[in-house]
Amino acid sequence: MTDAQAELDGWPALPYEEWRPTRDTLHMYAQVVGKLRLALSPFEPEWANVPLYVTARGLSTSPIPVHLHTIDAEFDLIDHALTLRRSDGARERRPLGGSVADFYNDVMAALRRMGVDVAISVVPSEVSDPIPFPDDRTHDTYIADHASRFFRALSAVDIVLKQYHARFRGRTTPVQFFWGTFDLAVTRYSGRPASAPPHAGVIARFGGDAEQICAGWWSGDERRPTPAFFSYGYPAQEGLAAATVRPEVAAWSAAAGEFLLPYEAARTQADPPRAIREFLDSTYDAAATLMRWDPELTHVVEPAPART
Repeated sequence: MTDAQAELDGWPALPYEEWRPTRDTLHMYAQVVGKLRLALSPFEPEWANVPLYVTARGLSTSPIPVHLHTIDAEFDLIDHALTLRRSDGARERRPLGGSVADFYNDVMAALRRMGVDVAISVVPSEVSDPIPFPDDRTHDTYIADHASRFFRALSAVDIVLKQYHARFRGRTTPVQFFWGTFDLAVTRYSGRPASAPPHAGVIARFGGDAEQICAGWWSGDERRPTPAFFSYGYPAQEGLAAATVRPEVAAWSAAAGEFLLPYEAARTQADPPRAIREFLDSTYDAAATLMRWDPELTHVVEPAPART
């Protein structure tokens, strides 16, 4: 598939260094909004109360309880604004752009106008050299075209991950966007507990208390600047690195401790969704075999089409 064809089919190029300033700013915006959900939602196992979700226009918190009302926050990556809504009709809108400090102050002021009294941790999570939101005037670049390109890629990936999510009979997460690591992921569980490594931090301790196989996509970061699909089993299984997976451009990364399929390689395949599904299915099969998961977990029978 040529770049032009991939672009038309919804798989745009996403060169990390080109869109990195917008990515880093949007990442911090997402942390501000994500921490609202963390502060106001009841805790759920494996941090299921914190992710954002892909919508037809961007990323949303989904409804968050506030007394007898709910609120939600949605990043509109088409019109490039954050919209805050309350279930009685109150609404605030803040255009995207400007420093993280200004964004944080504007969001908190908007929430106060909506009668939402909330305090959040102002230190970003899961990033190196975090800058507290009120002090962050380093991240201040928001190029609408770059954010739109990211959203088109995110939407396409979300569709394929939802197809993968549907092919599992056991406990699984929805497809969810983690604002700490800035990635889209879906996790399948065996039902067996697991123990986090000694001295694990609070995120790993509560996120790693169940045996799981996780797969997803990230848009690159300073440690691994190549956007890629990923897949791994937890706890780590000896021998998994030697497994044969598909397509041929996918491989085990010793540095990351997981299988990787570069986004650029996937989007330029003749059939990107098929290549991604091959990656997801083959890496799951490799991990599930070593972990001795029940093969029936992926045997999903669809109903016959209704007759008219």
